[in-house]
Amino acid sequence: MELLSLNLGRRTSVPYTDHPEGVTGIDKRPVEGPVRVTAPGPKGTGASGLAGDDVCDTRHHGGNDQAVYAMAREDLDDWERELGRTLANGSFGENFTTLGLDVSGALIGERWRVGPELVLEVTSGRIPCRTFQAHIGEERWVKRFTAKGAPGAYLRVIEPGEVRAGDAVEIVHRPDHDVTVALAFRAATTQRELLPRVLAAGEALHPEELDTARKYVAKFGN
Repeated sequence: MELLSLNLGRRTSVPYTDHPEGVTGIDKRPVEGPVRVTAPGPKGTGASGLAGDDVCDTRHHGGNDQAVYAMAREDLDDWERELGRTLANGSFGENFTTLGLDVSGALIGERWRVGPELVLEVTSGRIPCRTFQAHIGEERWVKRFTAKGAPGAYLRVIEPGEVRAGDAVEIVHRPDHDVTVALAFRAATTQRELLPRVLAAGEALHPEELDTARKYVAKFGN
């Protein structure tokens, strides 16, 4: 398992974002050399966990619980076959393009060591938005991406460190529950009846999703 590509985005003006200033950092491109990864701070003020990476709309992106976004190269390859087009590493706005790692099948709270220093913890899947759809340029992209159910994973920083493309990825902790990124994603999108199940992930789950699940159970029960 390895970090195949390390991708950073720059603040860019585009016509398709609802950011008040009309900018986005979704266009991530592979970079050479080491990049420092740290906890960026709370959502709303903190942006990307990667030095040199721009996250513009901090209302919906970035912050400690979405410090890093990872996507499996295998999932990009699957989309290439379906779409009939090439998808470069970083095409989905991911910071980490991995190889040999089941990113959407990872457990919430699972921890990865990337390179010699960095330790990350899986928090949730990526919910697609209008900016993502326009960036990809495919019709009905939000619905298609959601239906696929392989959203990639957001991660928080447990131990900061430098990483570079080619670093090994090691799973150093697996929690004792069955709540995967894919399951939590379906609970948040197409199968709300799964929300009680995601509570098994506890505080490791992204706080917003944990709050949604608790409110669902309070209203409808288990």
